[in-house]
Amino acid sequence: MEIEKLKQLLEQVKSGQIDVDAALEQLRRLPYENLDGFAQLDHHRTLRNGFPEVVLGQGKQPEQVAAIVCRLAEHSDKVLVTRVDQAMADIVCTEMPDVVYKSLPRLLVLDRSKPIEKIPGILVVTAGTADMPVAEEAAVTAELMNNSVERMYDVGVAGIHRLLGQVENLWRARVIIVVAGMDGALPSVIGGLVSVPVIAVPTSVGYGASFNGLAPLLTMLNSCAAGVGVVNIDNGFGAAVLASRINQSGQ
Repeated sequence: MEIEKLKQLLEQVKSGQIDVDAALEQLRRLPYENLDGFAQLDHHRTLRNGFPEVVLGQGKQPEQVAAIVCRLAEHSDKVLVTRVDQAMADIVCTEMPDVVYKSLPRLLVLDRSKPIEKIPGILVVTAGTADMPVAEEAAVTAELMNNSVERMYDVGVAGIHRLLGQVENLWRARVIIVVAGMDGALPSVIGGLVSVPVIAVPTSVGYGASFNGLAPLLTMLNSCAAGVGVVNIDNGFGAAVLASRINQSGQ
């Protein structure tokens, strides 16, 4: 149950539109739903965490994802599915025409919520153009969570003047997501320039010795700059959730 729907229910009880027993019956409904034995949908995730359950598309059958999205959409105005290929997207979008497929970050997005003013403060930065799929996963997720997101792409340490030429953008942010592969040095550089939290996202971009993102992960974990936290390899979604909670704290 979404927070707004719960508020509406309580207001209806207060005004006498429905009685207490009817409201109690709605609240007694199980917070999860067994979907044909292959999924347990958590419909109360919004009440606990502030955002509906997010679906990982990877490893699931397209028909399973389509069924999950349809059921989640009955309970929420927003649905997000990560790690989706084109074939899966085609099937889901056929079932749910309101769903939008964003091919670069491989996301399925449903947003039927009322337009509201988004909270500014999140900046997403990449070292290179090849890091953009992970960066866009973070940016789109953060936007869906009601944050206004700025982007600064392809400003890696191989051409540090590109970053220093936009340092004012760094200083305006409340939290910065830095996405980098290869040597993974960019979060340390940015961490030394700002006083806000920096969330480092290592990517699997790089040649053999990067070990599919392990090298930048270790670099970021060993950052000499204070205030740098690290999420898992290619985890733009996780970085966005953390950035959103930081950005909206105290709101």
